[in-house]
Amino acid sequence: MRILLVDDHDLFREGLKYLLPVLDDKVQYFEAGSLDAALDFADHDAPIDLILLDYYLPGVNGLEALIKCRERFESATLVVLSGEEDARIIRNLVEHGAAGFIPKSSSREELISALKLVLAGGTYLPRIALGPLPVASRPEAGQAPGSQSDMPMRLSRRQFEVLMKAVQGKSNKVIAKELEISDHTVKAHLSVAFRTLGVQNRTEAVYAAAKLGIQPGHLAQYGEALLS
Repeated sequence: MRILLVDDHDLFREGLKYLLPVLDDKVQYFEAGSLDAALDFADHDAPIDLILLDYYLPGVNGLEALIKCRERFESATLVVLSGEEDARIIRNLVEHGAAGFIPKSSSREELISALKLVLAGGTYLPRIALGPLPVASRPEAGQAPGSQSDMPMRLSRRQFEVLMKAVQGKSNKVIAKELEISDHTVKAHLSVAFRTLGVQNRTEAVYAAAKLGIQPGHLAQYGEALLS
């Protein structure tokens, strides 16, 4: 696994390198203290798998840094780390392609757990960012708690695959390439998935999935069902 650590504090990067081997015993680290230095790695032959991006880099807005990294590292998973805990900022980052937001105040266990979730294809959001579900995604009156756990089964296997890649922050273009389908098909699958979740866009889908506990692991429930 190739991980790019983007933070202007040397000590924080060193701390991350000490913690991350638990994720993979063959981790390769690359470091950048600025956005420009980070973008230079986009030209390397071997792609970066995971980017841990500080929200407050010198000379650039955190959202702008995320967008530029998203454009240059199409296949990488992007996670933002920051001392910032404004729910509006976190939601905006997710809307623009972050697969997770981890507060720097998180414990070692929380950090590792969050990264494991993200690397498994999920999306990590701190508790402060998990606001109320969209109205259509809330359990109906009298509905037993947890009875929405069958939500993934209301989608075809392919629709669920597309949804999980979308909530990871991947663009329609990247999803189409990875699944070898057309952009139009990606849009069609997302439309069905959003209606099923009762949401209108990717950001709402991320929060609905997190609140309902929907994760990529649910894909196994489809068994050998035909892709549609």
